[in-house]
Amino acid sequence: MASSPPAEPTRLDRDDGPLSARDLEKQAALRRAKVVATALLALSITVMIGAKLLEHRHPAFGFVAAFAEAATIGGLADWYAVVALFKHPMGLPIPHTAIIQKNQDRIADSLGKFVETNFLAPGPVGAKLREVDFAALIAAWLADPAKSASLSRFAVNLLPKAVAGMDQSRMKEFLAERLTDQVNALKLGPLAAQLLGAVTADRRHQRLLDELIGAIERILNDPATIEGIRDKIRKELPTLFNLFKADAYLLSRILKSTSTFLDEVRDDPDHALRQEFDRFVQGFITSLRDSPDYAERAEKLKHDVLGRQELRDVAQELWRNIIAFVERDVASPHSRIEAQMTAILTEIGAKLAADPRMKAEMNEGFVVALSTLVEQQKSGASRFIADQVKSWNLRQLIRLIELNIGRDLQYIRLNGTLIGGLAGLVLHTIEVLLRAS
Repeated sequence: MASSPPAEPTRLDRDDGPLSARDLEKQAALRRAKVVATALLALSITVMIGAKLLEHRHPAFGFVAAFAEAATIGGLADWYAVVALFKHPMGLPIPHTAIIQKNQDRIADSLGKFVETNFLAPGPVGAKLREVDFAALIAAWLADPAKSASLSRFAVNLLPKAVAGMDQSRMKEFLAERLTDQVNALKLGPLAAQLLGAVTADRRHQRLLDELIGAIERILNDPATIEGIRDKIRKELPTLFNLFKADAYLLSRILKSTSTFLDEVRDDPDHALRQEFDRFVQGFITSLRDSPDYAERAEKLKHDVLGRQELRDVAQELWRNIIAFVERDVASPHSRIEAQMTAILTEIGAKLAADPRMKAEMNEGFVVALSTLVEQQKSGASRFIADQVKSWNLRQLIRLIELNIGRDLQYIRLNGTLIGGLAGLVLHTIEVLLRAS
């Protein structure tokens, strides 16, 4: 025979409902406690009546009567106090009874404020958050290749939708506009001057001159180039000189002089030509940085380039290629994006686990961020708690409170009866002793 499904926990947002197995156990325990407390009260009343009737027969009955009378008073007082929490005793509308029923809203507000003040305060929240090693948890999770692969797979599967969403919405145009605005805001002259300044630091631009010297030497050693220069010289010389092969002599002298000069420049780091090249480069950098004319030319060039249809066509083609690549890669069982992302995440996890300083900084970052979030939202949490308690069904709320603390309240009745009886017995004993003296 199939067993019936367990009842769900007591709900407070509806009129009535089945009790859970645990609540049924609490209800049975509450019923037993009520029977014991009520039976003890009834017993004390019975004993009090009997002892009062027999008090004249023997002094001992006076002690019994005093105990039972005080026990009855204590039991009745505690019964009244317990019942007054939940309803009007005996249905009488006595002031300051049915406390929970009459003060649900005030209890709700007080509970919300209590949680906000004592549980969501910066001190307790920060202390509790510092007990958690967030960085170690993240590092251990990322260092596991299977988990990193799972995260990568999840992220990669979102890529096509994200890219398609950008392509179909105005997000692409928005990003393009923002990028264009940023480029337009750039001052190319000073930026180029700064870049050239970095490149030419420590005279690194002299390497460019060395490359230029090497290129000239290769050109001058090229047979076709030499023959072309010789033809030019021959055409410029009078015919008489050509009879004595003056062109060959002049070409030889030119090549030799040029080669000697280039060797001198290459071998001498302080050669006059190198110094002149230094001055030229520095002057060019200064002009780029400070010259209004250069700035105007740079801005015109920038706007001309940005305005060209060819650039927009290239950007569109690049975007289409990116979309196509992402779609192909994600569809592949051996996605390169996923593999690369998995490797990066695993490496991050391993490095984080091995770097105590990074872990400490990350943990502190989590503490600050979460503490700030709690501080900003704690009043909202307080209102949420208060609103929830106010919206609870009153009958269910009273039943839930009674189920959870009612048994202890019945033991208060029981203890009140016994302690009241003992107090009455002590007082009666003192009275008897005072009369005897």
